[in-house]
Amino acid sequence: MREHAGESFVIKAGGELFDDPPAARAFMAQIPSLRDAGARLVLVHGGGAQLTALATALGRETRKVDGRRVTDAQAIDVAAMVLNGLVNTRIVALCRALGIDAVGLSGVDSRLVRAHRRAPMRIAGRAEAVDYGYVGDIDGVDATLLHELLDAGRMPVVSPLCADDDGTLLNVNADTVAAALAVALGAGRLILCTGAAGILADVNDPASVVPCTDLAGLARLRADGSFADGMLPKSSAIEAAIRGGVRRVHLVSYRTPDAVLAAASTDDGAGTLIVGDIAAHGRRRAPGSER
Repeated sequence: MREHAGESFVIKAGGELFDDPPAARAFMAQIPSLRDAGARLVLVHGGGAQLTALATALGRETRKVDGRRVTDAQAIDVAAMVLNGLVNTRIVALCRALGIDAVGLSGVDSRLVRAHRRAPMRIAGRAEAVDYGYVGDIDGVDATLLHELLDAGRMPVVSPLCADDDGTLLNVNADTVAAALAVALGAGRLILCTGAAGILADVNDPASVVPCTDLAGLARLRADGSFADGMLPKSSAIEAAIRGGVRRVHLVSYRTPDAVLAAASTDDGAGTLIVGDIAAHGRRRAPGSER
């Protein structure tokens, strides 16, 4: 890890992790070691599990299309409460307990993320265009605030809620936000933490983890139907990060002990490593990436 002193890492964790206090604490307990080694860390979090739970409690149906949540006018208010309130504050409080100097913010703060409302989209296999509502697509990132916090020795904890230039709140996929921040920071690694063990060559076989692949392999896996639901936006975010200059993207499980430490310090850690081109990276093409 000392080799990465001064390097920026972006870590993204799904909201479901923070509904499990022991798992959340074990996950966050890896952060001090990374910071002690000199890494500059940004943590991006989701909140899908909490959004769904609150929507259910309010008697509202959650609708997703290709793994992306449809957000109406009432749902965006719920998203603000859950993402910027409950989840973000809970993470910062846990950071305090672990001695991590963290600051909670969202894509709205200091124009961190510029976004626009997504227009209705044509989706393969659907007769009508899908209107995602108050869901945003990213136009750009101003990383000035992140640099200021990182230079001061603090860890930004970022909610993916964003806004357009008129101040309209927009829900943006957390993986997409994490990838955009990683590109803007020139991060050496983007680490996506989820409940899955990594990218699976066969979605029905948990043991079919692809240890390493590249952009070409990612495209083949997508074409073969290896991605479904939440993996679809993740694969798009991974591709955007690598094409934007991030050298390594890791997909690891938060259930695997010390998975973040392993991903941050080696190319042979748990989960899946994705690079631009395996041949140029000096790695053997992994089973499943030839598909």
